[in-house]
Amino acid sequence: MTALPPCPECQSAFTYDDGAQLNCPECGHEWQAGAPAAEAAAGPRIYKDASGAILQDGDSVTVIKDLKLKGSGGTVKMGTKVKNIRLVDSDHDIDCKIDGFGAMSLKTMYVKKA
Repeated sequence: MTALPPCPECQSAFTYDDGAQLNCPECGHEWQAGAPAAEAAAGPRIYKDASGAILQDGDSVTVIKDLKLKGSGGTVKMGTKVKNIRLVDSDHDIDCKIDGFGAMSLKTMYVKKA
C-alpha cells in the first residue's frame, strides 16, 4: 500500500482513494491526486459582503435580510448593526456578538459593510 497525502482542508490522515481522486471522510473534501492545493496558490482568502465591499476583522456590518435562528426561535431583523466582526474560514464566514442574541456566526452574503 502507498501512503496517501493528508487532506489539504483539515489535515486528516484518513484520506482514501476513489479512482482518479482522493476523498476525506472527516470533512468531505475531494481533490485530484497530485494536484497542487488551489488555496495555497491563491493566497489569503478575500471576504466580500453582499454588495462586493471587502471585509476585514473589526469592521461593522448591517444585516440585509431577516435571519431566523435555528434552535432559539428568534429572528435577527434586517437593519441590525453588528460591530467588531471576526472573519473565519468555515461554512459561516463571520463570528460576532449581536446584542440580545449573543455569539453567532453569519454568512457574508447576508451582510453589508456599515
